[in-house]
Amino acid sequence: MIAPMLVMTSAVLCTTRQMTAPTLAADLHAAGIAVLATVPDCSKLVQAVVLHAPDVLVCDVAQPSSAWFQALQVVGQTVPCPIIVFTHDADASHIAQATECGVHVYVVHGYGANRLRSLIHLAQARFKQAQAQRHAYEEIATRFEERKAVDRAKGILMRSQQLSDDAAYSALRSAGMRSNQRMGQLSLHVIQSAQVAEAMNRSGQLRMLSQRLVKLHLLQQAGVQAELHGALLQESVARVESNFALLRKNLSQPTYGDLLEQVAQTWEQLKQALAQGNVEAVDQGAEALLQGAERLTTSLETTDAAAPLQVLNLAGRQRMLSQRFAKNALLVLAGQSAAQSAMRTAQQEFEVALTYLNGIPLSTPAIALALQAAGIAWVQMLSAVVQTQRLEELAQGSETLLDLFEELSGHYESSMQMLVD
Repeated sequence: MIAPMLVMTSAVLCTTRQMTAPTLAADLHAAGIAVLATVPDCSKLVQAVVLHAPDVLVCDVAQPSSAWFQALQVVGQTVPCPIIVFTHDADASHIAQATECGVHVYVVHGYGANRLRSLIHLAQARFKQAQAQRHAYEEIATRFEERKAVDRAKGILMRSQQLSDDAAYSALRSAGMRSNQRMGQLSLHVIQSAQVAEAMNRSGQLRMLSQRLVKLHLLQQAGVQAELHGALLQESVARVESNFALLRKNLSQPTYGDLLEQVAQTWEQLKQALAQGNVEAVDQGAEALLQGAERLTTSLETTDAAAPLQVLNLAGRQRMLSQRFAKNALLVLAGQSAAQSAMRTAQQEFEVALTYLNGIPLSTPAIALALQAAGIAWVQMLSAVVQTQRLEELAQGSETLLDLFEELSGHYESSMQMLVD
């Protein structure tokens, strides 16, 4: 018959007093405590506790130093365990500091071998109580944060879906049951999805505005409703600045800061070109801004490969293509025949995307109506391009398309599929 294996309480012993180290180690063993390792100073303390994972840490230190307190604090933060300290130091401030560092038993003026087991049991009981209190506090803190997240997610749904407080809560609860997620977990997803969708929408607006600025600049120079298009030009500049402010505030700087600042630098160059009034320099600056905003938007899209985010990006890109087509049509009319190819490419890309958006299931009655109106506006703008004298209709058609796809982007950004799925 095999005798059952005895499980002994294990300890790591840290002692700076070489005279008492052998005695303490022997007394621990006699008390049924297995000493896994003995370290002579605090420099090896954390490493020994991590390596051996003892049931208790026993320290025999005549005068604790700041480095010793720091080592105990690291142990408490990384590999917490019951800690007993034997010392000659009766300084009250050091006793308080030891308690803050996670020491559970602090014995002044040596130890008694007959008390070792009781002191270890006391340290273990206090450690267990401290861990239970810590877990309870963390649970309360988690519940509080989850409640805040639920309230924020409800607010997002109330604004985007025009729901009451109770209806928004019911929508969250139903979605959580379908996806087998806690309300707090799902609410964090809703908040993150809303932030990413808004950032993508704003970044996509930068693409569109890069082309709209050139279009408005050309219309103003051609004397086509110069006052109106001058005002729209200034409004577009203000929108670019507003979008940069929001993106700097909401995007993670470590993740997207470099891409955003590259786009911002191209914007400064475009502003200078607009101030100088050179069409070629304005168009070159707009192309640089478009490319930078495209990189940023694509990077945002890859944070989540979900179909609603891709659809939002596609709908947002239609805004840019409507302005790019109109811009290149104006350049062609101004005698720049090289813009003809870019105009045709923009037309092809716009029409392919429009067909796709009309065929996907991610739709609502409002989305369907806006897509229908966009199709009509697109045909009317193409007709205006054919009849070159209708520059005002070309300008108006491009603005109508812009408004419709701004509306569509808003619908997709706030859709339940975007926020919850």
